[in-house]
Amino acid sequence: MPGIVGLITQRPRQQAEAELQRMVRAVCHESFYKTGMWVDESLGVYVGWSVQQGTFSEAMPVQNGLDGPTLIFSGEEYSNSATDGALGNDGGETNGSGTNGHDPGPRQLSYLVRAYENDPSVYPAGLNGRFHGLVADRRRGSVTLFNDRYGMHRLYYHQAKDAFYFAAEAKAILQVRPELREADWQSMGEMVSCGCVLEDRSVFKGIQAMPPASAWDFRERRLRSKKTYFKAREWEEQALLDPEEYYKKFREVFTGSLHRYFNGQQKIGMSVTGGLDTRMILAWRKFAPGSLPCYTFGSMYRDSRDVVVSRQISKVSQQSHEVIEVGEDFLSRFGHYAERSVYLTDACVDVSRSPDLYVQERARAIAPVRVAGTYGSEVLRPVRPRVHKGQRWAAAFKPEPPIAGPFGSNFFSHVLAAGHTYTRVLEGHPVSFSVFRQAPWYHHGVLALEESQITVRSPYLDNDIVRTTFLAPESMLSSPAASLRLIAEGNRALRNLWTDRGLAGNSSPFASKMVRNYQEFTFKAEYAYDYGMPQALARMDHRLSKLHLERLFLGRHKFYHFRVWYRDALSKYVRDVLLDPRSLNRPYVDGKGLEAIVQGHVKGDRNYTGEIHKLLTLELMHRLFLDPQ
Repeated sequence: MPGIVGLITQRPRQQAEAELQRMVRAVCHESFYKTGMWVDESLGVYVGWSVQQGTFSEAMPVQNGLDGPTLIFSGEEYSNSATDGALGNDGGETNGSGTNGHDPGPRQLSYLVRAYENDPSVYPAGLNGRFHGLVADRRRGSVTLFNDRYGMHRLYYHQAKDAFYFAAEAKAILQVRPELREADWQSMGEMVSCGCVLEDRSVFKGIQAMPPASAWDFRERRLRSKKTYFKAREWEEQALLDPEEYYKKFREVFTGSLHRYFNGQQKIGMSVTGGLDTRMILAWRKFAPGSLPCYTFGSMYRDSRDVVVSRQISKVSQQSHEVIEVGEDFLSRFGHYAERSVYLTDACVDVSRSPDLYVQERARAIAPVRVAGTYGSEVLRPVRPRVHKGQRWAAAFKPEPPIAGPFGSNFFSHVLAAGHTYTRVLEGHPVSFSVFRQAPWYHHGVLALEESQITVRSPYLDNDIVRTTFLAPESMLSSPAASLRLIAEGNRALRNLWTDRGLAGNSSPFASKMVRNYQEFTFKAEYAYDYGMPQALARMDHRLSKLHLERLFLGRHKFYHFRVWYRDALSKYVRDVLLDPRSLNRPYVDGKGLEAIVQGHVKGDRNYTGEIHKLLTLELMHRLFLDPQ
């Protein structure tokens, strides 16, 4: 993910600048990236950055006069209605797209520096978006390092005796502090169990992520205070509205916020799904026919429900639509995409997300900016059935320990311990869990992978929208009713289309129930024939392998199918990597157990898809980051 890197130190400039150069090189991944550096020796600040060309934060640094503060900013900012004036942002019309917003460039970004000078109360608390940055102020003799209130535009740090290091990617710190190339087994256990590292740690000992809403102050080249400019309770303690009042308030805020995400001069595309969240956007944000290219990620086996419904949505919205298929081309280069995914994200995703990198590369050819409905369900409909005693809620990610066989007993104890950590952090308001824990811990890795290729925008983490959802009574958070009503009031034709899971539509209650039941059956059947196939069914499926029963179900809802891929097309890669002597002798692995699951899965009478995901990821992490370079 493009971002800033650097160090604050008392060391000589020559040494510090040499390290900065190495850090910048570590985060320049593509030909369409631009990099730069800025140094203030008097403050001991050495900062660099990588940025995609043409994006909001391309023109760095931003300065207000020779002696004024200097800003290095990464990400995008969408000033909300409450702070537009205070930030000095007029929110005027752009000339290129005719949409409300601000263009990228030094003139427009200067409002962020003015905000810092004119009203500290709205900086960075008044900023709206996913970002991190640094402000160097010679007159005050201070440096402020900050991030967004969700911690989604991640910033790692390491406190050494002679310097404070920070970087958008942990690998940049590893580049200059090789002694940190050591795995944190607690974090690795959480990755294996939960699919992410919890509590703002990283998989590397000594490297952590800045917590959400941080504004850390440095003076005399030392860290003086770790301020938090926002607390979740500020939104949690709002008085709840009744259902009708909440709906009216949410509709006003949602429809008034959408324009912020379609600004700038870069071409914008939209990834459309068969669900509700992209449909809500298209129901209220009107576009000239053919002006918003739409696309959906598709399976090699058939048109999924996402594809079928998205075509209908795009047609109703009078926009073009294409399918980005994950098939033979991806499989032929799986090794590249698997290794690249682990590397680009600092092992924050496992190899099962490698198709995301493949499709984002192709999405960039359509448009360098992608608007998506990401985080919509987590923000608007976060309440799920309780899975623990007390007031705790299930979430998109949860502990799912694999079988113990391929893992060493000492390491597997950390895998099991992740469940206890998860249970502790699950306390509290369900929306707070979604946006302040699940988003920066679980969703960050996928976002970092996507934003290595394109700029991703989603209105569902807009400050105004998230703040409003805290006003919702519980009944509104546990139902899609508000979303369906909003779609109907914006575009009745979109409301009348079935979703991929059988919601909405324009049929009788009996027909609607039949459609939902059928789609739920196909969804569960696909899961059973892919990732979640029970071992008894795997043995039966193997005996009937000539019938290829999985073809009846695969591709109906998902566009990646790793159980059969690991068994067939990717079996050589799995064997080559996991049965390599290096892999079999890792300290967290039981060699015989690892051999057994690889042979069983490749043979086809066992299903160890999840275990292979985790083991491939851990092995690639070691090869890319921990083994001697």
